[in-house]
Amino acid sequence: MNFKMDGSALRKSVGVALMMVVPAFAGSQHRGSSAPAPHAAPAQHASAPSHASAPHASAPSHASTPSHANTSHANTASHTTTTSHTATTSHTATPNRSATTTHTNTNTASHTTTAGHTTTPSHTATTNHAATTSHTTTTSHSTTTTHTNTAHGTTTTRTTTASRTTTASHTPPGRNVSLKGGGSASVRPNGQIRSINRNGMQINHGMHGGRTIVTNHNGARVVSNGRHGGYVQRAYVTRGGRSYYSRTYYYHGGYRVGVYRGYYWGGHPYYGYYHPYWYHPAFYGWAYNPWPAPVAWGWGWGGAPWYGYYGAYWNPYPVYPSAAFWLTDYLIAANLQAAYAAQAEANAAAAEGALNADESSDQVASNGGQSSAPSQPTALSPEVKAAIADEVKAQIAAAQTDSGKAGSSSGGAQAASTNEVPPALDPARRIFVVADEVDVTADGQECALTQGDVITRLTDTPDGDQKVNVSVTSSKKGDCAAGKTVLVAVDDLQEMHNHFQEQLDAGMKELAAKQGTGGLPKAPDTSTVASDVPAPAPDKSAAKTLEDQDKSADQTESEVKQETASGGSQ
Repeated sequence: MNFKMDGSALRKSVGVALMMVVPAFAGSQHRGSSAPAPHAAPAQHASAPSHASAPHASAPSHASTPSHANTSHANTASHTTTTSHTATTSHTATPNRSATTTHTNTNTASHTTTAGHTTTPSHTATTNHAATTSHTTTTSHSTTTTHTNTAHGTTTTRTTTASRTTTASHTPPGRNVSLKGGGSASVRPNGQIRSINRNGMQINHGMHGGRTIVTNHNGARVVSNGRHGGYVQRAYVTRGGRSYYSRTYYYHGGYRVGVYRGYYWGGHPYYGYYHPYWYHPAFYGWAYNPWPAPVAWGWGWGGAPWYGYYGAYWNPYPVYPSAAFWLTDYLIAANLQAAYAAQAEANAAAAEGALNADESSDQVASNGGQSSAPSQPTALSPEVKAAIADEVKAQIAAAQTDSGKAGSSSGGAQAASTNEVPPALDPARRIFVVADEVDVTADGQECALTQGDVITRLTDTPDGDQKVNVSVTSSKKGDCAAGKTVLVAVDDLQEMHNHFQEQLDAGMKELAAKQGTGGLPKAPDTSTVASDVPAPAPDKSAAKTLEDQDKSADQTESEVKQETASGGSQ
């Protein structure tokens, strides 16, 4: 009886002891193994392009050694977050007129967690944009996602690439023909001759019917514009190591002569307008600075056909705060008058050519569907006119500086450079007013820029054909649409700049004559001083030279038309 009671008591004591010990041990193990490891805080962002943050790495270890066993439990929880952002932009312009723009944006996010398994998602996105002067644009998007799960032994990788290439050609539509005996011709899709290059003669037919002929022989450069004029350029003098050339212009029976300075850049010659005389610095200051009060000026153009024709494109300022704005309207008006006259002359030539079936079809074709969709006029906005006025002011300031040197033995000339950038490529000069028709290609279609259109030069380095990229800023109805990017020859840009300066001289002469009248403020001394390179007498043989060139071009065109009509060699 006593034995049973002692045994029962013993069993009760052991049971009570076990009930006390086991929960305590279990609680100890629960706290050590199930407490979650702290989570990594979000990566902190600073100005550095790469961030690595692993704020918490915990490896708690608990070991308990009861008398009956040796047990060890280890748990490692690690969180690492790495965020990297890389953005690279590269712009490269090469002398062969290839401009490349590359944009690369790489975002990499990597997360590594070790707690019995490993998961590593990686995302890399790269965008490449390459635009060359041939206007080829390639857009490529690549996304790579990799998932690795160590616990399950699986790896998933997915790469997605999307690429799109768009090409906008600057090559005019039509075909090129190699001519017998040498030379080549460019033919529009409708069969009209666009251009001929043969025996040193370059003939260009504009989309509006005009014809330009250029030859260089016996030291003379002869340029014919239409059938009523052009110019003959010859070497004139050398001063201070610089070469100067005389140009005798002949139009409708009249002569005028100018001096042009030679430039040599990138292995190509250019010719810049040289002022025949200078005003005194005070007069340039009067033209540059604001007038005492704005001036309302009556131009008297109200009844002129050209003025009404271009009414949707341009309107003169209501008042003029300075001569720069007056001169801006003066030269825009002069260009629009020239555009109207050139179109009238082209229409007259078309009517004359209609007597000949071949000529008639050519002239009709010249106004056919070779251009981009006819554009509506993009009017000269206040911003564009202000940009032209700024260029006027820049030219006045430069003339004032040069006029201060007019009394020296070398005048405005400085030491010559063997490789000097022509004014058309001056980085400070971007805006140009078109002075003569220039045919270009926009989005693979041919279109024209004519007198009074405004373009902005985008690039500074000519390509292998001596052309640069320009944007059409404002244009008249039927010309290249505003916003288009086209290639224009540096020669053409230089002639636009020459014409701009020549018109500016004419406008300054007009102001000098009219100052103090019609509301214009009175100006200081308006007398002039001859430049250090005065113009020579006109070359009276210019008229005959231009006439002979026209006849030679007629003969060449007749032969080429027959050859291209028979197919020619491509």
